[in-house]
Amino acid sequence: MSQLIVALDVPEPEQAEALVDQLYELDVIFKIGLEAHCGYPERMFSYLQARDVRYFVDVKLHDIPRTVGAAIRQLVRPGAHIINVHALGGLDMMRAAVESADARAGELGISRPHIFAVTILTSLAHEDLGELGLSGGVGENATRLAALARDAGCSGVVCSAHEVADLKNFFGEDFLTLTPGIRPRQAGHSDQKRVVTPAQAVAVGADYLVVGRPITQAPDPLHAARAILAEMSPALA
Repeated sequence: MSQLIVALDVPEPEQAEALVDQLYELDVIFKIGLEAHCGYPERMFSYLQARDVRYFVDVKLHDIPRTVGAAIRQLVRPGAHIINVHALGGLDMMRAAVESADARAGELGISRPHIFAVTILTSLAHEDLGELGLSGGVGENATRLAALARDAGCSGVVCSAHEVADLKNFFGEDFLTLTPGIRPRQAGHSDQKRVVTPAQAVAVGADYLVVGRPITQAPDPLHAARAILAEMSPALA
């Protein structure tokens, strides 16, 4: 069953904590992105752990294997459900992340968080890939990077919902997909280029849907989150 991740991409910890309080009753996962992680990480980790909720550490690690492995050790904590790295960091780097997460979770006596690898950012379109020196289309590159992630032992990949069906066909249903760029029908695209609605993402088999501003900037975040969950549920029926 697809799960909703709410992105706590807000500048102040008080805002993030208020959002957690408002959405606490829903079965959602919270995302700690770079804004929170650079601004108020320990406060946010402590707050989410005290609330006993699951969270996704969206820091997109991309460095040499030893450095990424060391960083993962610091991020594996109770409640950490997903941590992501960049697939472009390569096979050895992703493998170091997976092995480090396994080892640290064992030391703490907790479940290992899923390690996901970012393929092609949803803010990039086909025409942007040439500037990055990548040949081929978005789907081709996402599949190639997903194959590396699978070989490294990652649980799945971060990708656009546009790539989900092909990735599931290639790698099977157990290889998980996490999809940003989710926008309700009435919402704008903002800086995302490859977007789909919640119902469309669920219909193609996305396992995790990330939604930020349509919830966090809504006049009533709880109502907005419930509306997105309702939009997801018909496709699940």
